[in-house]
Amino acid sequence: MTWKAPQVERTTQLGGLGVVPERGMLEGWLNWHRETLLAKCAGLEPGELARATVEPSNLTLLGLVRHMAEVERWWFRRSFAGEEIGGVFTGSADGDEGLAGVDPADAERDFARFRAEVRACDAAVAGHGLDETFVSTRGKPLSLRWVYVLLIQEYARHNGHADFLRERTDGATGD
Repeated sequence: MTWKAPQVERTTQLGGLGVVPERGMLEGWLNWHRETLLAKCAGLEPGELARATVEPSNLTLLGLVRHMAEVERWWFRRSFAGEEIGGVFTGSADGDEGLAGVDPADAERDFARFRAEVRACDAAVAGHGLDETFVSTRGKPLSLRWVYVLLIQEYARHNGHADFLRERTDGATGD
């Protein structure tokens, strides 16, 4: 049986985020966007996930999943938490921030790595205050709050891309 991207059971409902404390709101929106990206992939086979469907772009759904694992690792673990670790996918064969170098044969592994990275990122910032800061590679102080907002906008932008990629793959629309 061919592996397919699993269905996503929503753990975050946006309606419940309207009056929660700030940390819960930021975590909730981030989780909702993480789940949305995976929902855009649900039910697709590896070849469909790795297919560029919006010409002339070579962007793929699998590339977006890989890219977001890289982005989360960079900001939460490497930048904020100061972990001295490499990339998730960005080796010589994996291209720019995980977007290139996708291989349908690695789709199941790549999804597992994404999920593991999300868990590791959540663990890296657990117990830290939103006002805690670090110095960016450009020498600017940034807060954990800033990182959450950045990640939310990054997912929102790429989930828009995922909308088009999925629709062109099989006609599915919606979140």
